[in-house]
Amino acid sequence: MELNPVISVLGRRLRLAVIGGGTGSFIGAVHRQAARLDNRYEIVTGILSSDSEKSKQAALQIGIAPNRLYASVAEMLAAESSRSDGAEVAAIMTPNDSHFEYAMAALQHGFDVICDKPMTSALAESEALHKKVQETGLVFCLTHNYTGYPMVRQAKAMVEDGQLGTIRLIQVEYVQGSKADEEKPMPDVITWKYDPIRSGPSRVMSDIGTHAHHLMRFISGLELEEVSAEIGTIVPNRVIHDFAGALLRFENGARGVFWVTQAAAGMENRLSIRVSGSKGTLEWVQEFPQALSFKPLHAPAQNRTPNGPGTLPLAARASRIAAGHPEGFHEGFANLYADASEAISARRTGRQANPLALYFPNSWDGLLGARFVNSVIESSNANGKWTKC
Repeated sequence: MELNPVISVLGRRLRLAVIGGGTGSFIGAVHRQAARLDNRYEIVTGILSSDSEKSKQAALQIGIAPNRLYASVAEMLAAESSRSDGAEVAAIMTPNDSHFEYAMAALQHGFDVICDKPMTSALAESEALHKKVQETGLVFCLTHNYTGYPMVRQAKAMVEDGQLGTIRLIQVEYVQGSKADEEKPMPDVITWKYDPIRSGPSRVMSDIGTHAHHLMRFISGLELEEVSAEIGTIVPNRVIHDFAGALLRFENGARGVFWVTQAAAGMENRLSIRVSGSKGTLEWVQEFPQALSFKPLHAPAQNRTPNGPGTLPLAARASRIAAGHPEGFHEGFANLYADASEAISARRTGRQANPLALYFPNSWDGLLGARFVNSVIESSNANGKWTKC
């Protein structure tokens, strides 16, 4: 049996405090399950709702001890940071507008942080938070979970290995239909997603645009230089953005196309990417995550699968089971939690982490995501003018 790298180093699991993700939250349950999957974290406390009584009841339901129930995030961070057995990592899964407040507070109390995307709602907040992470030297993991998928990591490793040659073209799209209906009353638990103040300056960009942006950066290893964008609303009378499209120019001269929407009727969760280089093309679709298509120049097309022939080390460490068995959304999240756990335990013991554990998104990725959102909005407001990223 493979040794648990956290328990091997610390002699125990990391103690985790969760912030947000209470009753009715989809993403909260995913975070908690991801944290537990590889037995590297113990959830010891949490604030699961802005309503203190609801929070305490929800915390009891997930097994938090009665003597570690708190009325607020501030109280929890202060109390836990003073305990000899206190939480040492904070996982944040609250609405977008509170990510900055809670992440900053956690860092100030000495907690390593795992935060749901987007990192913050505003560019200035992302700049301040990234600066704080750099000052403290603490680990900050941003859960762009799709980059935890084995075949996404295989794609990145193949690019790094030179198998695509020089990257020339990137096409990325994230197409959903969850907001294709005309505006209608929504349950209280997701009302904030329809609030342009709480969800951020562009709902579609904060929610799925940042995922698409990070995916293309992660696989290609390239940074954007300029965008020419249009952003807006497809469904009549809607007050949040549900569509964005952009032409892209990358640092090495490569060109790209970016398109995201949550108003494509009938679509589910189609995140897809095509990366073309001088030696071939890679294609991956999230709804069929086990397959990575590689089409080399002047050779037959190939299909790569998790732990199948040709698997590179970065992808191999992202799979837990034998070839031919499906893994997906939860495991992608868990891979980021697992990687972060190795970085955190290494930092806390003064050791060097396994380099393959350091591919998780961090505060720099969060800052570049915020800059991209800002540039797309600025370009769109200028009728598609090419805008620096």
